[in-house]
Amino acid sequence: MRSYRSLFRTAEFTPFLLSFAAFAAAQTIGGLALATLVFRATGSPFLSAVSMFGPQLAQLLGGAFLLSGADRLPPRAVLSALALSFAAATTVLALPGLPVWAVFGVVLLQGLVASLGGGVRGGLLNEILTKDGYVLGRSVFNMLWGLTQMAGFATGGALLALLSPRTCLLLAAALYLLSALVTHLGLTARPPRSVGRPSLAATWRANALLWSSHHRRLTYLGLWVPNGLIVGGDSLYVSYAPEAAGMLYAFGALGMFAGDLAVGRLVPPALRRRLATPLRLLLAVPYLFFVLQPGVALSAVAVTVASVGFAASLVLQERLMSLTPDDLAGQALGLHATGMAAFQGIGALLAGTLAQLTSPATAMTLMAAASVTVTLALAAPGRCEKRQSAVPGTRPGFLPEPAARDT
Repeated sequence: MRSYRSLFRTAEFTPFLLSFAAFAAAQTIGGLALATLVFRATGSPFLSAVSMFGPQLAQLLGGAFLLSGADRLPPRAVLSALALSFAAATTVLALPGLPVWAVFGVVLLQGLVASLGGGVRGGLLNEILTKDGYVLGRSVFNMLWGLTQMAGFATGGALLALLSPRTCLLLAAALYLLSALVTHLGLTARPPRSVGRPSLAATWRANALLWSSHHRRLTYLGLWVPNGLIVGGDSLYVSYAPEAAGMLYAFGALGMFAGDLAVGRLVPPALRRRLATPLRLLLAVPYLFFVLQPGVALSAVAVTVASVGFAASLVLQERLMSLTPDDLAGQALGLHATGMAAFQGIGALLAGTLAQLTSPATAMTLMAAASVTVTLALAAPGRCEKRQSAVPGTRPGFLPEPAARDT
């Protein structure tokens, strides 16, 4: 499947995208509104960064307890419930007089619940599309995320100039409700991909199995760490340029869209497999110039160019799927989403702490330098590895392993 026409002719692909678009728009507008609300109330770059990205740390805990549900629960029901729970939590965040500690309590609960979302969506996309359409479909999914972020941050910035952050949070809650409605009406009620009840033991067994492969470990670390460090730096936009934060996020989304379009549609598969390290370096290097404290215009250019590098995730996700059996696809993608969210939360904590001690520009530069260092360190063992031989009944690069037992 190499054309957008054949992709969009696939049943359920369009409603799948629309439900995600509404959810992503709600996250974007709501996240910017919440970060602005906290920054205005506290004046703290640390708390502002943590309010926007810190909740993702809770996904690490959710990943330890809930991820087996990504393959063992019906996907439509999970996605609908997830959107409804976010709508309720965002409405609570909009309540006047809510203390800062209560705000963080609510958003951490959101992060815990959200740990199921990445795995369920990724596994469902893997079911909706054929194998040869996954990369193109995932690139469209990523491009939609980029476009939604671009429009959401631009719209959110404009709305915050006209409305209060609490009103913007209520608008985000309405978008979550829309996502739940589209999910329920547009998607088929599929059975779970794997048998057995979701449980802590099943989650840990499957996670241990996924982590047992050296090649998957390197792939996961490549997906999580460089990305998390840069997103941690991105969490400082509100304190770096309070009046232009929405614009910087929008330009970042534009760069991400361009990268996913090029890598998913235009780059040949043989070349795409070699782009993981160059794209991760591109993601970080432009931020090194923030030590010079460029103006908003030059900062926007640097952010746009750097964000093209987010397309490295598309390359590495394709590699991850080639190394993973079908009955663990949902949990494998869920572990990726959970780990990425957790490292983004850790990055936000680290960047916020550095910004408190130095300045937002210096902190962003240090985070970029760390990302470059990690990327080069992860690339070194990859250059020394021999290509795995394919065996009958498996995809290329996947070696058979004992299946996790059901509970």
